[in-house]
Amino acid sequence: MPHLAIMSTVLLVIGTVFVVLAALFHIYVFFLESIAWTRPATWKVFGIRSQQDADTIKPMAFNQGFYNLFLTIGILVGVALLPSVFPAGIALMLMGAGSMVLAGLILLLSAPKSRRSALLQAVPPFIGIVLVVISLAA
Repeated sequence: MPHLAIMSTVLLVIGTVFVVLAALFHIYVFFLESIAWTRPATWKVFGIRSQQDADTIKPMAFNQGFYNLFLTIGILVGVALLPSVFPAGIALMLMGAGSMVLAGLILLLSAPKSRRSALLQAVPPFIGIVLVVISLAA
Protein backbone atom coordinates (compact mmCIF):
# COMPACT_ATOMS: atom_id res chain seq x y z
CA MET A 1 0.00 0.00 0.00
CA PRO A 2 2.02 2.96 -1.25
CA HIS A 3 -0.43 5.53 0.15
CA LEU A 4 0.07 4.20 3.67
CA ALA A 5 3.85 4.37 3.30
CA ILE A 6 3.63 7.97 2.06
CA MET A 7 1.33 8.92 4.94
CA SER A 8 3.71 7.26 7.40
CA THR A 9 6.67 9.19 5.97
CA VAL A 10 4.76 12.48 6.07
CA LEU A 11 3.77 11.91 9.72
CA LEU A 12 7.37 11.02 10.59
CA VAL A 13 8.66 14.19 8.93
CA ILE A 14 6.07 16.43 10.61
CA GLY A 15 6.65 14.74 13.97
CA THR A 16 10.40 15.20 13.57
CA VAL A 17 9.87 18.89 12.78
CA PHE A 18 7.95 19.34 16.06
CA VAL A 19 10.66 17.53 18.00
CA VAL A 20 13.36 19.69 16.37
CA LEU A 21 11.36 22.84 17.19
CA ALA A 22 11.30 21.69 20.81
CA ALA A 23 15.06 21.16 20.65
CA LEU A 24 15.59 24.66 19.27
CA PHE A 25 13.48 26.12 22.08
CA HIS A 26 15.65 24.25 24.58
CA ILE A 27 18.80 25.71 22.99
CA TYR A 28 17.29 29.14 23.63
CA VAL A 29 16.58 28.20 27.24
CA PHE A 30 20.15 26.89 27.57
CA PHE A 31 21.41 30.26 26.36
CA LEU A 32 19.27 32.13 28.89
CA GLU A 33 20.09 29.88 31.84
CA SER A 34 23.77 29.17 31.24
CA ILE A 35 25.12 32.12 29.27
CA ALA A 36 22.90 35.18 29.72
CA TRP A 37 21.71 34.56 33.29
CA THR A 38 23.38 37.64 34.79
CA ARG A 39 21.49 40.03 32.51
CA PRO A 40 18.48 41.62 34.25
CA ALA A 41 16.33 41.07 31.15
CA THR A 42 17.08 37.36 31.35
CA TRP A 43 16.34 36.75 34.99
CA LYS A 44 13.18 38.82 34.76
CA VAL A 45 11.95 36.33 32.13
CA PHE A 46 12.11 33.71 34.90
CA GLY A 47 10.38 35.89 37.48
CA ILE A 48 13.54 36.57 39.48
CA ARG A 49 13.07 39.85 41.35
CA SER A 50 16.58 41.00 42.14
CA GLN A 51 20.20 40.62 41.14
CA GLN A 52 20.85 39.06 44.56
CA ASP A 53 18.21 36.39 43.92
CA ALA A 54 19.61 35.79 40.43
CA ASP A 55 23.10 35.37 41.87
CA THR A 56 21.81 32.89 44.45
CA ILE A 57 20.03 30.81 41.80
CA LYS A 58 22.80 31.11 39.18
CA PRO A 59 24.50 27.72 39.85
CA MET A 60 21.17 25.89 39.59
CA ALA A 61 20.20 27.78 36.42
CA PHE A 62 23.61 27.07 34.90
CA ASN A 63 23.20 23.35 35.58
CA GLN A 64 19.62 23.29 34.30
CA GLY A 65 20.68 25.08 31.13
CA PHE A 66 23.13 22.29 30.37
CA TYR A 67 20.41 19.71 31.07
CA ASN A 68 18.37 21.42 28.34
CA LEU A 69 21.37 21.45 26.01
CA PHE A 70 22.07 17.74 26.54
CA LEU A 71 18.45 16.82 25.75
CA THR A 72 18.73 18.89 22.59
CA ILE A 73 21.97 17.17 21.57
CA GLY A 74 20.31 13.78 22.06
CA ILE A 75 17.41 14.77 19.85
CA LEU A 76 19.63 16.23 17.13
CA VAL A 77 21.87 13.14 17.12
CA GLY A 78 18.70 11.06 16.85
CA VAL A 79 17.51 13.08 13.87
CA ALA A 80 20.94 12.73 12.24
CA LEU A 81 20.81 8.95 12.74
CA LEU A 82 17.36 8.51 11.17
CA PRO A 83 18.64 7.89 7.62
CA SER A 84 21.31 5.36 8.61
CA VAL A 85 20.39 3.82 11.98
CA PHE A 86 16.64 4.37 12.11
CA PRO A 87 15.81 2.55 15.39
CA ALA A 88 18.57 4.34 17.32
CA GLY A 89 17.53 7.68 15.85
CA ILE A 90 13.91 7.15 16.84
CA ALA A 91 14.92 6.02 20.33
CA LEU A 92 17.08 9.11 20.92
CA MET A 93 14.42 11.45 19.57
CA LEU A 94 11.68 9.91 21.70
CA MET A 95 13.86 9.81 24.83
CA GLY A 96 14.80 13.49 24.54
CA ALA A 97 11.31 14.61 23.60
CA GLY A 98 9.73 12.48 26.33
CA SER A 99 12.04 14.02 28.92
CA MET A 100 11.00 17.47 27.74
CA VAL A 101 7.31 16.59 28.01
CA LEU A 102 7.72 15.15 31.50
CA ALA A 103 9.79 18.14 32.68
CA GLY A 104 7.08 20.46 31.36
CA LEU A 105 4.44 18.44 33.20
CA ILE A 106 6.44 18.63 36.42
CA LEU A 107 6.80 22.40 35.98
CA LEU A 108 3.05 22.72 35.42
CA LEU A 109 2.21 20.67 38.51
CA SER A 110 4.81 22.25 40.79
CA ALA A 111 4.41 25.87 39.66
CA PRO A 112 0.96 26.42 38.13
CA LYS A 113 1.76 30.11 37.58
CA SER A 114 4.39 28.95 35.09
CA ARG A 115 1.73 27.41 32.87
CA ARG A 116 2.88 29.28 29.74
CA SER A 117 6.49 28.13 30.18
CA ALA A 118 5.38 24.58 30.91
CA LEU A 119 3.25 24.47 27.78
CA LEU A 120 6.05 25.93 25.63
CA GLN A 121 8.33 23.25 27.02
CA ALA A 122 5.95 20.31 26.74
CA VAL A 123 3.47 20.75 23.88
CA PRO A 124 5.75 20.74 20.78
CA PRO A 125 7.66 17.60 21.82
CA PHE A 126 4.36 15.93 22.81
CA ILE A 127 2.92 16.60 19.36
CA GLY A 128 6.14 15.31 17.83
CA ILE A 129 6.02 12.12 19.88
CA VAL A 130 2.40 11.44 18.95
CA LEU A 131 3.06 11.94 15.23
CA VAL A 132 6.25 9.86 15.24
CA VAL A 133 4.56 7.00 17.10
CA ILE A 134 1.58 7.09 14.73
CA SER A 135 4.00 7.05 11.77
CA LEU A 136 5.63 3.92 13.16
CA ALA A 137 2.27 2.20 13.61
CA ALA A 138 1.04 3.09 10.10
